[in-house]
Amino acid sequence: MRDLASTLLSWDRFAVASVVAVRGSAPRPVGAAMAVGPSGEVIGSVSGGCVEAEVYELARTVLETSVSSLATFGYSDDTAFSVGLTCGGSLDVLVQRDTPSLRAALQASVDGHPVSVRFGIEGRVFTESWLPPPRLLVFGAIDHAAAVAEIGRFLGYHVTVCDARPIFATPQRFPAAHSVVVDWPHRYLAATRTDADTAVVVLTHDPKFDIPVLTEALSRPLAFVGALGSRRTHFERLDRLREAGVPEAALARLRSPIGLDLGGRGPAETAVSIAAELVALRHGGTGLPLSSVSTPIHRSPVQESHGTDLSQRRRHAGRPAARPAPGHPDGVPGAQCGEVSLLLGAREVPRDARVGVGTGGR
Repeated sequence: MRDLASTLLSWDRFAVASVVAVRGSAPRPVGAAMAVGPSGEVIGSVSGGCVEAEVYELARTVLETSVSSLATFGYSDDTAFSVGLTCGGSLDVLVQRDTPSLRAALQASVDGHPVSVRFGIEGRVFTESWLPPPRLLVFGAIDHAAAVAEIGRFLGYHVTVCDARPIFATPQRFPAAHSVVVDWPHRYLAATRTDADTAVVVLTHDPKFDIPVLTEALSRPLAFVGALGSRRTHFERLDRLREAGVPEAALARLRSPIGLDLGGRGPAETAVSIAAELVALRHGGTGLPLSSVSTPIHRSPVQESHGTDLSQRRRHAGRPAARPAPGHPDGVPGAQCGEVSLLLGAREVPRDARVGVGTGGR
């Protein structure tokens, strides 16, 4: 739902459908959302097309009646060509109207605050967490950086491009970047906020920039550190990093030459290669053609392996639950809630948790 926030806030009323449970194979994960606006316009998706028409009609009904609905869609031979998931799975979809509390939560998320919302229906309670988007720091204001910034933004990253040369580091050259910074890469990185979800991509191709920024990056618990260059450049870079005192364990985290072997050339294809490695690492993918593997196409959160560089599970281990909303001891307004409780400061909820479910007996 967070991905739709800007458009939702621009509508005077809407109904939003959220996937709250998935069983078996399904094209969209828990947390996927689709919304219908005041004139019947639609944004988002809950199934990749399988049940969109039925969910759309349900959302239109909720928009008119303001009565929330929880529906289940699954596969059967009788419904394979009507309403159902042809991939063989099933999903639960919660459809609800906009409320002042939901709008407040969406606005807080757009403003960059970590938010957790809870809502309930038919004795079930759902919690969805929205953290600020992960950061992608791109160092080196070259043509490849423009392509990486564009695909990084498409993947949901907050993208920063940084270069020490003001003639190259301009917003006009990198319109997809959220920010363009003129500074020495290592100095900017040393002064900026990063976390275990941050990805660093070094494209400078110049030792006087590469070595200091990679030394700084490899000293931090980041999700991804990669650098562009040939294999010869990579080995020379490793020698320089060792001379700079970077330990072998940290050097093993450096992904260079960056990207998956797609055989592409040029900035756009190189950016796709880099993005493919980011996605594969984040979700524990193999990078192999799906036709050559027999593992599930859509991994559930418990099946995903975030790789040695992604320490989300360790980072959140042992943290307390999100604080309840004022006026509600457990943060839940009730089994048939007409409001969504808003919990700010909910960094305790893992980014990959998306939507959780519990019982609502009160």
